[in-house]
Amino acid sequence: MNILIAMDSLKGSLSSLEANEAVKTGLSQADPKFKIQSVPVADGGEGTVEALVYATNGRIVETIVTGPLGDRIAAKYGILGEQETAVIEVAEACGLPLLLKEQLNPHITTTYGVGELILDALDKGCHHFIIGLGGSSTNDAGIGMLQALGYQFLNREGEEVGFGGGQLEEIAKINSRLVSDQVKKAVFRVACDVNNPLYGANGAAYIYGPQKGATPEMIQELDSGLRHFANVVFEQMGLDLQNIAGAGAAGGLGAAFAGFLNSRLQSGVQLILDINKLERKLTNVDLVITGEGKLDGQTSMGKAPAGIATLAKERGIPVIALAGDITDGQRSLYDSGITAYFTIVGGPVTLEKALEREVARENLTRTAEQIGRVWGQASLNRLKDYGTKHE
Repeated sequence: MNILIAMDSLKGSLSSLEANEAVKTGLSQADPKFKIQSVPVADGGEGTVEALVYATNGRIVETIVTGPLGDRIAAKYGILGEQETAVIEVAEACGLPLLLKEQLNPHITTTYGVGELILDALDKGCHHFIIGLGGSSTNDAGIGMLQALGYQFLNREGEEVGFGGGQLEEIAKINSRLVSDQVKKAVFRVACDVNNPLYGANGAAYIYGPQKGATPEMIQELDSGLRHFANVVFEQMGLDLQNIAGAGAAGGLGAAFAGFLNSRLQSGVQLILDINKLERKLTNVDLVITGEGKLDGQTSMGKAPAGIATLAKERGIPVIALAGDITDGQRSLYDSGITAYFTIVGGPVTLEKALEREVARENLTRTAEQIGRVWGQASLNRLKDYGTKHE
């Protein structure tokens, strides 16, 4: 029997690679004769670099960039196996996990380091980019990233503005003369699974500002800055940032990529699955096992397990989903192509305990072994029935 494992990461516990390996171990314990292939997956957020580097036999690059508070930090990105495409998670340079709770302040945090990651990859010969948005601590509409790439944002005195969303109101003029041809010719594909506009009630500041440390007063200021920035861009460049679906993603980085770098904003999971060539890998597969940390109603809305299940469903392949926590949304899970789902938690346990790496690994392995035993016996019974009918 041919089984394909494509687990997304269990956030805060296991990476996609680790989760796949745990499931593979359990299946092999049930029946060493299973033919198993593992495909690391992601949805454009955490784990995207690792999944794509592994899938394409690429490499990880480590460098030093400007962090969200302007200090120098270590960050990494990936170069795919063909050596011409870089994959970057913006959270590496400006993510929430880089800051303590008391340090969160989208008024001053910057995306400058994202631009430095792009420049480093350009220097290494990359001219195609895959960008994973999500998890940013910023609300600067991507001007920090654009400043690193050569754009100048000047105030009324002709001086370049500083870092952070609080500087957007100061912008009076945009200068692109220092942007290199190398940057202009680069091709960006951006994984973006939200449709928020840049500003307004559903924009970057109001929807995502609170989780980045913004107070109600700060949210109003940030939203006003985003609106002002969009107006300046429209007046001077003719770009309507507000009406780009996903412009508000990652504190406005969606607008910067789509408006200034001519990027395609597209479904993260579809982008990753396309690069991973998952559709081709489903050939002759009898069972797919996927999953993530939590399965709920949001899973069917652009998450990796649903994207995988949809492709499998088109080919009549059953899909089993595993998760640490399963809540509402059962109907939508079935509709996406998931045949059945199971929690890997064996009994009452605290969240902290369930998230421990070894505990999660053991739970996945144990659950996969049980699935393997049932699947193996069912397959054996089918073969016996087939033999009896053809004697």
